[in-house]
Amino acid sequence: MKKILLYCFLMSFVTSCGFKVADKSQFNNFKIQNVSAVGDKRVNFKIRNFLLNNDKETSENIIFVKLNTKKTKSVKEKNLKNEITKYQIVLNTKLDVEMKINNLIFDISSSVSGNYLVGENYSTSLSNEQKLTDDLIETLSKQILNKINTKLNDL
Repeated sequence: MKKILLYCFLMSFVTSCGFKVADKSQFNNFKIQNVSAVGDKRVNFKIRNFLLNNDKETSENIIFVKLNTKKTKSVKEKNLKNEITKYQIVLNTKLDVEMKINNLIFDISSSVSGNYLVGENYSTSLSNEQKLTDDLIETLSKQILNKINTKLNDL
C-alpha cells in the first residue's frame, strides 16, 4: 500500500501539466510586409516605425497589419475658478493581423491613458501633451509587439 501511494505521489510530480515556457529566441520572428493605417497620423506613424524596427527581415512568417488608432483628449480636472488644470489622453488601438503562410487572421486591441498638467503658458501645456503622448505611444507599441509575439508563439 505504501509503494502504491509513493508511486502515485511521485507520478503526480513527474508528469507535467502541459505548460510550455515561452522561447525568447522565437520572439519577433515575423516580417511585416505591409502596414495600412487609419486614424491619428502621428500615433500611427510612430507605432508603424516601432513595429517595422522590431521585425526580422529573414523570417518566413510574413504578416500584413491594418492599424486603426483613436486619440481622445478630455478634461480631467478643473479648479474652483472653473479653469482646466489637467487633461486626460486615451489612445485606443485595434490591429487586424493577417499571416500569409497560414491564412490566419487575428485581432489585437489595446488601450492606454495618462494625464498631464496645464502649464503657465500654452507652449508648456503643448510640451507636456507631446511628452505624455510619446510615452503613451511607446507603452502602446510595446504592448502591441508583445501581443503579436504571444499570438504567433502560440501557433
